[in-house]
Amino acid sequence: MTSEAKDTYKTILKPGKETLFKEKGSKFFGYAFPVKTEDEIKECLEALKKQHHTARHFCYAWQLGMEYESYRANDDGEPSNSAGMPIYGQLQAFDVTNILVVSVRYFGGTKLGVGGLIQAYKTSAQLALDASKIVTRTINEAFVLKFDYPEMNTVMRIIKEEDLTILEQNMALDCEIIISVRKKEAERIFQLFTNTYKVSIKRKD
Repeated sequence: MTSEAKDTYKTILKPGKETLFKEKGSKFFGYAFPVKTEDEIKECLEALKKQHHTARHFCYAWQLGMEYESYRANDDGEPSNSAGMPIYGQLQAFDVTNILVVSVRYFGGTKLGVGGLIQAYKTSAQLALDASKIVTRTINEAFVLKFDYPEMNTVMRIIKEEDLTILEQNMALDCEIIISVRKKEAERIFQLFTNTYKVSIKRKD
């Protein structure tokens, strides 16, 4: 991946529409949820299990982290790698993170075989992702600026010229502004403020 690509990530901001794929009597209901923690993933799965309390399998894959740091795939009783990995393959194909995709299967009486299952779960995941609104977000870093009032104009001018986002402002005895900077610009902006007389900058913890 180029540094350009690592500066952004794709995700969804709200759950996608429920989708349905049928194969030889089996029904596969597909869902996509925006998630940021494993606790949120558990909550989504528990809600689906209440909604589909007679379904046999709840197969899923998730990916977390703005830099796609962690993922998991679960076959939930289907043959090994016939469900979770095909779903995860679609997360990779759509290049999305902070997302959970679940395919809920109702068995229709006819076995699909491993090849049939792989294709069915892949299709179910693809439909779920197609039914979701995928957005691109930038990976940002936050910095804390500290300075005295006389430096306010200089600091605000740089913020405006560089089109930086102000997250917080605290104007007490001295001034503190927390700014958000795109990851690829972070080092340059850090140096810019470091070289600005009477302004201190540090990364936000």
